Amino acid sequence: MLSSVVSSSAGIISATSTISAPQLGTLGVVTLIVLLSLKEILSASVLWSKKLACSLDTSIVPLLIAFFAIVVFKVAEII
Repeated sequence: MLSSVVSSSAGIISATSTISAPQLGTLGVVTLIVLLSLKEILSASVLWSKKLACSLDTSIVPLLIAFFAIVVFKVAEII
């Protein structure tokens, strides 16, 4: 039992160590664009509700903060 826990946690560590920070930033920006597009499309449909708006906002706000942090760091890197 102990050996299976150790081997599975080692697999998790090696799987996450292959993803670098720029790739995660790109993934975050793409996810933000998809969620903002989804919000615009669904707001015009009959499926729109307050609960859906709240759940989308819950996902969008942290991604917006991360996006602005990426922009600030990239501008600071240039300057």
